[in-house]
Amino acid sequence: MAEPTTVARPYAEAAFRLADEAGRLREWSGMLAALALVAQDPRVLSVVGDPARSDAQAAGVFISVLAGKLDGDAENFVRVLAENKRLELLPEVRRQYESLKNEREGVVEAEVLSAFELTEDQVADLVARLEKKTGRKVRASVRLDQELIGGVKIVLGDKVIDGSARAQLAALETALKA
Repeated sequence: MAEPTTVARPYAEAAFRLADEAGRLREWSGMLAALALVAQDPRVLSVVGDPARSDAQAAGVFISVLAGKLDGDAENFVRVLAENKRLELLPEVRRQYESLKNEREGVVEAEVLSAFELTEDQVADLVARLEKKTGRKVRASVRLDQELIGGVKIVLGDKVIDGSARAQLAALETALKA
């Protein structure tokens, strides 16, 4: 059986093309976020997973839950996913769509893990440094992780910049053992 990432890719690309051609990348981002949330709800999954329900009924559940929040193209997208029994892939479709959107807009996502609360100025300075280093606009999300002991750890795409005290202690331990 194929990986969900592989199976979701053509759907994400189709949604991206549709949104891009219509000049509605931001709107589709919001609609896919809402659809992904619905797709993760256990109550919805149990209703949609009922073999007695038709594909149209499964799509109807999503469309009715998000009544007024989806345009006609998005509703048709949901119907296609339902016909192909792929509604559970919506969170992965959304993730891949956001990646395509960020690439188009020259944005890179950065996850900043900090041992302590960062001020707005500290986050702004960190973002400015990352933008200078990457040459791209950086969108940072900050989370606390007290296991770091001190400092920060930054996950930027597939790169990890670990300036935490925990990492420095681990490096020191390795050096002392050598």
